[in-house]
Amino acid sequence: MHSLKLSTTLIMNNKKIPIPSPSPSPSPSPPLAPPTPQLISKTLLKPTSTPKWLPLNLSKSELSLPLTFPTGQTFRWKQTGPLQYTGPVGSHLISLKHLPNGDVSYCLHSSSSSSSKAEALMALRDFLNMGICLSDVWEVFSASDSRFAELAGHLGGARVLRQDPLECLMQFLCSSNNNIQRITKMVNFISSLGNHLGTVEGFEFHEFPSLERLSSVAEQELREAGFGYRAKYITGTVKLLQSKHGGGLEWLLSLRKLDLDEAIDALLTLPGVGPKVAACIALFSLDQHHAIPVDTHVWQIATRHLLPELAGARLTPKLCSRVAEAFVNKYGKYAGWAQTVLFIAELPSQKAILPSHFSNAKPNKSVKRKIMETKIAEDGTEER
Repeated sequence: MHSLKLSTTLIMNNKKIPIPSPSPSPSPSPPLAPPTPQLISKTLLKPTSTPKWLPLNLSKSELSLPLTFPTGQTFRWKQTGPLQYTGPVGSHLISLKHLPNGDVSYCLHSSSSSSSKAEALMALRDFLNMGICLSDVWEVFSASDSRFAELAGHLGGARVLRQDPLECLMQFLCSSNNNIQRITKMVNFISSLGNHLGTVEGFEFHEFPSLERLSSVAEQELREAGFGYRAKYITGTVKLLQSKHGGGLEWLLSLRKLDLDEAIDALLTLPGVGPKVAACIALFSLDQHHAIPVDTHVWQIATRHLLPELAGARLTPKLCSRVAEAFVNKYGKYAGWAQTVLFIAELPSQKAILPSHFSNAKPNKSVKRKIMETKIAEDGTEER
């Protein structure tokens, strides 16, 4: 990996929001196969018949729900209404929705702990990375990139989440060489092993299972649930985390204090974690805001706008590092946030509503062929 020294001149919002340490996270939908039963916490609060919605003090330009939740950062939140998404945050089941004026409101449905509503709100603010002012960050991006400045007018509010590291790690182990539908089913199965939090619009939600609970799941059980070769990565990673001094959760959280290269190297010691998966975990849960997950889409973006001289080249680990460095040189200490927006702009759902000139540039056939040749190599293993 490359070593990065980044500027810290970015002006952040004046209001500082206290950010608590995130607690282990919850989860959605029914499993692929019935998991081993687990007792539900006796402190579970029953959802109220008429949920109370409260302002989150976030405008649509600071948080766009459709541009944040269904875009590949997490697979545990569900759309439960028009411009409404529901998911678990630690031991809390929470819904978010846009008001008619675009502002975001939230509703606390239930909690499997005895924590107060104030603690649930703090956990939500932490999860949404509300200590970072998106408009300030994007102002810096737009000043260095006219194309980003134009995109910002169409993709405002695309925010990077701050997930629980264990939850994020398990989700992205499921994502290796996989499609969204199957990833979601696998994540739902793992999530269903945790305490049940409630049901919203037909979707079941669970607190994310503890490391101890995950350790009780055999590789064969995961294979029978459709995990394929990823089953051994999950059980192997859980076993290795349990062997860490002080505990696996503490070890994962400690990676937030390391430099990016050190955090990536540490993640690469876990079974099934390759460079791209490590970068995703670092960006979406470890405060490594300049981590760049390089896949075929990001490679195309880079060769089209940042490194045109590499168009047609074969994507190698060395070139992955060069792409990541190019993003950081262009966008600075929050380069991973810029890359996320540019990635979202490549999604079919967004291309359909963006002005046509954003998608006019297409790689030629030779470039497409070389990209497809390297697709399997991104995450390290082909499905068997």
